[in-house]
Amino acid sequence: MGMKTLYLLVPLAPLAGAILAGFFGKILGRTGSHVVTILGVTISFVLSVLIYQDVQAGNVFNGAVYTWMESGGLKLQVGFLIDPLTVLMMMVVTFVSLMVHVYTIGYMAEDPGYQRFFSYISLFTFSMLMLVMSNNFVQLFFGWEAVGLVSYLLIGFWYTRPTAIYANLKAFLVNRVGDFGFLLGIGLIAAYAGSLDYAEVFAKREQLAALTMSVTGWPLITAVCICLFIGAMGKSAQFPLHVWLPDSMEGPTPISALIHAATMVTAGIFMVSRMSPLFELSDTALSFVIVIGAITTLFMALIAIVQTDIKRVVAYSTLSQLGYMTMALGASAYSVAIFHLMTHAFFKAVLFLGAGSVIIAMHHEQDMRRMGGLRKYLPITYATMLIGAIANAGLPPFAGFFSKDSIIEAVHHAQVPGAGFAYFCALAAVFVGGLYSFRLIFFTFHGKERFREPAHDAHGHDAHHDDHGQHGPVEPHESPKVVTVPLILLSIPAIGAGWLIGTVLYGNWFGGSITIAAAHKGMATMAHEFHGVMGMMAHGVTTLPFWLAISGAATAWYLYIVRPDLPAVIKAKSGVLATILEEKYGFDRFNDWFFAGGARLLGRGLWKGGDQVLIDGVMVNGSAGAVGWISGLVGLIQSGRIYRYALGMIFGVVALLSFWRA
Repeated sequence: MGMKTLYLLVPLAPLAGAILAGFFGKILGRTGSHVVTILGVTISFVLSVLIYQDVQAGNVFNGAVYTWMESGGLKLQVGFLIDPLTVLMMMVVTFVSLMVHVYTIGYMAEDPGYQRFFSYISLFTFSMLMLVMSNNFVQLFFGWEAVGLVSYLLIGFWYTRPTAIYANLKAFLVNRVGDFGFLLGIGLIAAYAGSLDYAEVFAKREQLAALTMSVTGWPLITAVCICLFIGAMGKSAQFPLHVWLPDSMEGPTPISALIHAATMVTAGIFMVSRMSPLFELSDTALSFVIVIGAITTLFMALIAIVQTDIKRVVAYSTLSQLGYMTMALGASAYSVAIFHLMTHAFFKAVLFLGAGSVIIAMHHEQDMRRMGGLRKYLPITYATMLIGAIANAGLPPFAGFFSKDSIIEAVHHAQVPGAGFAYFCALAAVFVGGLYSFRLIFFTFHGKERFREPAHDAHGHDAHHDDHGQHGPVEPHESPKVVTVPLILLSIPAIGAGWLIGTVLYGNWFGGSITIAAAHKGMATMAHEFHGVMGMMAHGVTTLPFWLAISGAATAWYLYIVRPDLPAVIKAKSGVLATILEEKYGFDRFNDWFFAGGARLLGRGLWKGGDQVLIDGVMVNGSAGAVGWISGLVGLIQSGRIYRYALGMIFGVVALLSFWRA
């Protein structure tokens, strides 16, 4: 079997599973459906590991598999680019997806849409693999839109719930805004480079950098990069296109983990890293990227500290972590962004799936104010979520420490405008990250058992239930092994993946996959200062980020263990600040007023002015009235009386003679 066949099997195996479970789910039954989809993803994961070993041996591949269409010298192809960046993404996507597939057996056991859900998540995996394996912009765009489409289906999986329908429509529309910019960027590349193949476009990057836009006078490369990044802002949920991601928690928890840990939201980070040869030619674009990432990092982390829905805390945490990755991209530390993408995939999957385990135990209750004291009932879930929280807070020796500290260091060395602001946001977000990570743990697993108390009317207007489960007296119990085993397996890389830092960041691991301009010396400086994993940890405990994270954790311990009465007092005294955070800076209200309200006004205007006045009044009733008026006029002439016709003929002859004489 040739290597090209193996490359094809990686995305096609999950696609085959999705087709079988989707079209033949009733025949296969529940067991058959999860067997074929899990088998497909397992094949993908095993082949990804084999391909990784082949790439490590120095064998990279860049070629077309199928030519779809050729027009005017522009080729639209399906092709694969297999290099270190691709194989890292392939292994992360397939491993996390495999764990989510196994976890789903337990989580969705009682759901009537069991087969449909497995079909969707397998199709989602296929879409993401096509995206990361592409060697041209056409296939990239196909994968890009496919993950958006399947995410729409998954977020609205429980389509009988209005909130789920609202959430998936919101995700779809916000992503269309980003995709408009993305498509413009690809269009500019096609117009000026005359190709959509990565290698051919990158080979012409110096010529592209010398061109300017004819209308605006902007440098072409800056326009291209900013347009491409706008696409990444939508897909990777960067400010101000972040609003869809928290609402996407309306989907079942397994898909929250799959979308927000390893696949859809990381697509934008991967794409910018892949486009590093272009981004390195525009400091303006890099400055835009680092500032957007900085805003997202800090301001989304602040919202996490006031959320009471356990999944939404993790969702806003994801937004903040994506902001860190984006800052690394803006600092020309693409390898650091991908490294954090990898470590984050593991510890964030642990947090999402752990939250799902808690939700199962709590009979589908998601409000942390109805939890507390769960540690003794859910020991495995507690241990794994604690690992995820420590990694998320960036404390050594867990994976998040190595990647997050590397990002902060890279931003510190960045020379682009806005780097100082980004560095401040990065440091401030470390404290907030420690606070919200351990607030989640202490609020949920420690303190008194609030789930035995009767529910009050104040029980979270923003809390949502993950299913139509019972909400009576709760007696928590540990989740089944199909839930806990994936948690344990994901916890291992959440602890140890960061120890690969020397190889991934400073061992030229990415090779030619990532390009960094000679003027951007941040990564070279960091490589010079790196003295091994133990040296980094020893130095790390003396630095400001470590003590900020510890301070955040200590603050959470004091507020939720020592003085659990204080959060309510602080909230009451915070006044407008607490309201701003609870209202998420007003973005949702603004979008409802401006976009939804604007759409309603536009719809009303089109109905009144367009439908009633123009179509009914002018075109339908107006045409009927015009026909009546014309027929009345013609009726005066066509009276049927001979003398009138004779008189008309005489007038006609006189007029004709007068005209002829003239």
